Amino acid sequence: MTSVYDFTMKDAKGADVALSDYKGKVLLIVNTATRCGLTPQYEELQKLYDQYAAQGLEILDFPCNQFREQAPESSSEIAQVCQMKFGTKFKIFDKIEVNGPNAAPLYVYLKAQKPEDKGNHVFKDLLIRLASMGENREGSDIKWNFTKFLINRDGEVVERFAPSVTPSEIADDIQALL
Repeated sequence: MTSVYDFTMKDAKGADVALSDYKGKVLLIVNTATRCGLTPQYEELQKLYDQYAAQGLEILDFPCNQFREQAPESSSEIAQVCQMKFGTKFKIFDKIEVNGPNAAPLYVYLKAQKPEDKGNHVFKDLLIRLASMGENREGSDIKWNFTKFLINRDGEVVERFAPSVTPSEIADDIQALL
């Protein structure tokens, strides 16, 4: 695989979505959860989407229940919760795994391209590490919900942001790619 465009994923309704449909767009790919302390980031994600969608930003939301089972609902229920509670209009995909032997191939690829999180929130990162104690995380593994991958218009992974980095903090990075 040479870019994110090589992958096809299922959306929250179970339909195939070729990521090649997003060619020429700037993508923010995020693993999310509806019952996490970071769930309010959905509001900021929607604000980014409102602000930059017309310029070519797409946000791809991949719910994941691997971190303390904080996304227990079905994919369609997650989509409903996000639309009702946070007014999300961006694409919500089927629930996936991001680590381990059942990790979605897209996430295996993303982690290989950017194995480390960018972010400098020592206290917030410490809290996330404490929350995930007892869970095996190795090397490039996703550490928690709301890890964000920024993809340029050519489908290349530009950056990986730690869960503690809020969507509003990466607005300048997004704007530079638009």
